[in-house]
Amino acid sequence: MMPSDEPVLNYPDHRRHDIRPRMIAAEIYRGSSYGPKHPLAIPRVSLVVDMVHAMGWVDGDNYLIGPVATPAQLARFHDPDYIAAVAQAERDRMLPEDMMVKYGLGKNGNPIYPEIFRRPATAAGSSIMAARLISDGGIIHHPAGGTHHGLRDRASGFCYFNDPVLGILELLDSGLDRVLYLDIDAHHGDGVQIAFADDDRVLTVSMHEEGLWPKTGHIDDIAGGFARNLPMPSGMNDDEMRYVLNEYFLPLAQQFSPQAIVLQCGCDTLAEDPLSRQMLGNQAIWDVVGAMIKMAPRCLVLGGGGYNPYGVARCWSGVWAVVNEIEIPPVLSVTAENILRAIKWAHSRGKQPDEKMLTSIRDPWRGGDIRDEVRTRVHRLKGYGL
Repeated sequence: MMPSDEPVLNYPDHRRHDIRPRMIAAEIYRGSSYGPKHPLAIPRVSLVVDMVHAMGWVDGDNYLIGPVATPAQLARFHDPDYIAAVAQAERDRMLPEDMMVKYGLGKNGNPIYPEIFRRPATAAGSSIMAARLISDGGIIHHPAGGTHHGLRDRASGFCYFNDPVLGILELLDSGLDRVLYLDIDAHHGDGVQIAFADDDRVLTVSMHEEGLWPKTGHIDDIAGGFARNLPMPSGMNDDEMRYVLNEYFLPLAQQFSPQAIVLQCGCDTLAEDPLSRQMLGNQAIWDVVGAMIKMAPRCLVLGGGGYNPYGVARCWSGVWAVVNEIEIPPVLSVTAENILRAIKWAHSRGKQPDEKMLTSIRDPWRGGDIRDEVRTRVHRLKGYGL
């Protein structure tokens, strides 16, 4: 199916074209796993890193290694006792039962695994580093970021430290007072909304699948006044995503006039993802990225959810291409194709992936009707204004 005849609307381009986009990643994600039966048993960031290198899209100047955040840096948001508990869990590979219950560690999908401190602390350190690097402008893609469920004093939703919150705090510390956080993950960005519920310097906007865990983010939830939530019905298609982009995201950003945008582009909304019931192709996600990075002189593009390794590798590699305005070829290089073919995924969807997922990055346009309930919700949400 071809893309909708409705184009992505054009707004003034606020990017700093004199500053080259950069990617931040690290090797700690290679081989690190939450455990063999966990949704995050799969490789993700390492695949994106390998893909963009295989395609010749990065070099020594625009590919950066992310640091491990220090306990002091993490304490800008997280409670020191909780930070110490995560460090203890990594050191001892276990915690007493009372600590596990108190801090959500080793419970409810948040396992104690060998890199339980260093891996999320690297994502956090990378978001802090990225915020500093874009203080004067620019775009950074940080695919390991986007751990939006992390709470001040406990782990939640596979997230131990909340790197979007820490990155936003760093932006605010630099003197900014209008930061737009846009979250298009299938799950509600609850941790970020909670962190900034009473801070009118940060507008948190989350579009997520209705009824999906954590089952928060109702359309009438505006937190302290500067939160907006768009729960979407299951089965969302690419034309509906473009409709939301044109009718809500872009006009809202134009009205808010952010000095910086933090974009959480979890790709668990892809049709192939096992943890949502949405039906997007990656072109719709790229639409959002390509449009939103123009709406501010500073932009931090994070990862987030995504539990099909083929979908994640293709989508986030394409995000990097979009950020750099690189034309995506119709067929992958042999090296890039071999990276995808070498993926081992025990899930039933990993046994026989579609051949097109192995030879190209771009999904076909997965359009459809824009349902009345989608139009109604967008119209209602627009009524809140700013």
